Amino acid sequence: MANITESDVLYEDNHYIAINKRGGDIVQVDNSGDKSMEEMVKDFVAEKYQKPNGAFLGVIHRLDRPVSGMILFAKTSKGLDRMNRLFHDRKVKKTYLAVVREKPPHMKGTLKNWLLRDRKKMITKAYDREVKNGSFAELDYEVIGHLDGFYLLKVNPLTGRTHQIRSQLAYMGCPIVGDNKYGYPRGSLKRTICLHSRSLAFEHPIKEEAMLIKAPLPVDGFWEKFNVLLSDKV
Repeated sequence: MANITESDVLYEDNHYIAINKRGGDIVQVDNSGDKSMEEMVKDFVAEKYQKPNGAFLGVIHRLDRPVSGMILFAKTSKGLDRMNRLFHDRKVKKTYLAVVREKPPHMKGTLKNWLLRDRKKMITKAYDREVKNGSFAELDYEVIGHLDGFYLLKVNPLTGRTHQIRSQLAYMGCPIVGDNKYGYPRGSLKRTICLHSRSLAFEHPIKEEAMLIKAPLPVDGFWEKFNVLLSDKV
């Protein structure tokens, strides 16, 4: 697992740093023993600004390990508190890109499900009705284009549930490419899936400026061919 370098940084100011996460990296320490992004970014900031006693770093949100793309960290406790409030109040627009093999039933739509976490199998099950101990989940999706037998979707989750996009798209009949945990027939040898955190849009809670931070697609021999389907709006 490579360390964070300046080329991974998408945006940085006194309060925040946005990183283009590689698929396969973990955001926080787990039982794998692998170095986490939290540790790597903290080391990067401490070295960059010559902080021998270490740097403050706050985890604002998370991405699943096999997911790539834009992730935002806080460099100050004030920044962390303010962004946590924005996420809690749903004032952050999250846009993801997903590649699926099956054609969605509509060119665009809204998925509403109840999700139930199976902690033994570490998966989230989606239902079309309310279930006991379930959490309501909602997302918008749109088909951006079709290429070489694959469909590129833009996804905007309106709620923030564990594995929400993965389970809801699978329930629709469109498991994400590489996501054999949710029904795609083959997993990736790189242990990644074709789900990419494309951007975050929000009002900077300290500068009070409109922010849109984007992450370019991974360069892995597959993802980058979908650049031809993207426009400045995605």
